[in-house]
Amino acid sequence: MRILPFVLALGLALPIAACGGSSHTPPPGRAGATTGQELIDLDNAYRQGAITQDEYEEQREKILDK
Repeated sequence: MRILPFVLALGLALPIAACGGSSHTPPPGRAGATTGQELIDLDNAYRQGAITQDEYEEQREKILDK
């Protein structure tokens, strides 16, 4: 019977411990991305031809104005 309190305490502590933070890095453009990372991603999009120079400059200003 001395094991029962230990098992109950462990059973209650494990789910709470699992609620901690995560090492997951959010994708670019999502909450949590740093300004530097957003600028790097924007530059990559421009260099790959995914956006025009005008779009690049507009988005760059938005990022820097945050």
